[in-house]
Amino acid sequence: MNEGPADRRALFLVGMMGAGKTTVGKRLARRLGWAFVDADRELEARLGVPVQTIFELEGEPGFRRREAALIEELTQRSQVVFATGGGAVLDAGNRAVLHQRGRVVYLRASVGDLWHRLRRDTVRPLLKTADPRARIEELVGQRDPLYREVAHLTVDTGRQPIEQVVDAILARLGQPASAAPPLTSTPPEPARDA
Repeated sequence: MNEGPADRRALFLVGMMGAGKTTVGKRLARRLGWAFVDADRELEARLGVPVQTIFELEGEPGFRRREAALIEELTQRSQVVFATGGGAVLDAGNRAVLHQRGRVVYLRASVGDLWHRLRRDTVRPLLKTADPRARIEELVGQRDPLYREVAHLTVDTGRQPIEQVVDAILARLGQPASAAPPLTSTPPEPARDA
């Protein structure tokens, strides 16, 4: 990797829910031989309740406070691929910490692709609305400029196979994809969040 933020040897994935942060992050971590941490799963493990329950009990502001504390802590690790929550970039402090402590990769997906991946989701608190597709479009409009601001590089997830997305990230980071072979020979699956 290049000098600067990459010296910390950490990758932080940002992007909308459904952009593929968890799925791509796990594969990327395996290929690099690094740890993988998903912010939402880590909060759930620490608190013993799902993100949805945190939203219900504390509202979005309470959830965002907990998320910011987690980001402050986890961005100090090295050799980690860290998938942030989709709204982590709403906080200027989070954006600064992410940008300064590692390489930030924006996994970008179109509203159409996000809707295709999330249309049956009944768990995500921000999609519990009369028109979830319109909500996705609204969130993309709000967040895309923030994702672009914090990112060192942007990779479109679209509908290409996960391994192709991982290869693109590794290539953009100056690490040949061939240096880190895929773990399996099973057919690639399209990129999407778990």
